[in-house]
Formats: sequence, C-alpha cells, structure tokens
Amino acid sequence: MGKIILPDNYKRALSYLTWFRTPTNAKPFYEFLSTFIALLRRKTKIKEKVKIKLIIVALILSQSILSQVPKNLGFVFSKVSSDDISTEKAKTFLLKEIINSPLELVKFEFDLLAATSTRELTSFYYKCEEKNKEGLILVLYGDYWTDAGDDFKGYVFKNLQKDQAIEFLSKITSTIEEQHEYIHKSALSNVNFQYDDISVLLYKNVETKIRISWNGFDAEWDNLAFNRTRNRFEKDLN
Repeated sequence: MGKIILPDNYKRALSYLTWFRTPTNAKPFYEFLSTFIALLRRKTKIKEKVKIKLIIVALILSQSILSQVPKNLGFVFSKVSSDDISTEKAKTFLLKEIINSPLELVKFEFDLLAATSTRELTSFYYKCEEKNKEGLILVLYGDYWTDAGDDFKGYVFKNLQKDQAIEFLSKITSTIEEQHEYIHKSALSNVNFQYDDISVLLYKNVETKIRISWNGFDAEWDNLAFNRTRNRFEKDLN
C-alpha cells in the first residue's frame, strides 16, 4: 500500500484540529469541525476511504474535548448571550430537568424577571400547577474551565424551588442591610456567605456589589437586576 499524500489544505486542517486539542488553545470547535467535514466532501483527488478516516479522526478529537463539558450542570454552548437565547435555553432546561413530562400536554407560566447589563446572569420565574412546581431559575453565562484547562463558553442553570428562592433572596437582602456599615467602611471590606452550594460575595464599589459563584461559574448581580428579580418574583407569587 502506497503512502497517502494529502493536499496542503488538508494538512493545515488536521494541524488546526491538533492545535485546538491542546489545553491552552482548546475551543468549542464544532463550527470548525463542520467546516472541515464540508471541505472533505468536496471533489478532490483523495479517495473516499481516506476521507472517511479523516472524518473519523476529527470526530474522535472533538469528542475527547466535548466529553469534558459539564453536562451534569445542563451546560449549553453559546458564543454570545442575549435575552432571547437565555429565555429559549431556560425554557428547555425547565421542561427537561424540572417539569420532565415529554409525553404529556403540559401548561406552565414563565417570566423573565431581570438580566444584568452584561447578560452574565438572568433570572426567571416558573410555575406548573399540574406538576406542583414553582420557583426561580438563575441562568449564568460565561467561561467554563475543565480540569485539563479547556475553555468553553455557554450557559448553566441553577434551579431554586419556591421556598428556597424566597429564603435565598431574603438572605441576600438581610445580609446587605445588616453588614452595610462594615461593607462601606472601606474598599477592602468583603462579606461572603454560602447558601446551599451558591457562594455570595458582597463588597463595595461606589455601591454594594453582589457576586454569585456556583460550580465554577460566577457573575456580578447588579443592584438593579437583583432588586427587579426580588420584586417581580414576589409579585409573580401573588
């Protein structure tokens, strides 16, 4: 069997796949992969068997990266964040992970409460009487770093049932009020507390700032978005 000679464009494509696979350069490259596969489908001198082998190599490399994505967090790839995308993904999360009734007709209420100016954190109210489900979904958007150093950009979803959500929002409000003097005493002052598996950091930057960290993701919850979330959530409950 003779040596396989690849055109330069294929050699470059394969080298890019290897570059993407390195921990410091890894990207969610499913778009690149689709371009690479489209390239293989063009009419070239490469035999069909060789094309198939190259596609298999590309898929194996991509799978090794994508397998590290935190699927247990409901991670969803997205290059950008917007209210429309957050709403669409949050509804999908609600139906699959919370209501979970794929074979039934289901009715539910869903309300976008508020989004931060950076779109790093968006909050949603939901209620499904048929399933006795009601609560708050926090949608965090940003970069997720795997243990191998791979970087993925997308969404994760934190569900807080009704009583948890009330307690969580009240805890933040009461802590800000109780620790106001200390927080504003100095730019060096910080207050941190845990609620369930959520870390909340309070600090001063002109006004009191709220930073939420959960499972490797973190976002600043600006006062406007937090207050709207709390007020509109209470209104939706009534």
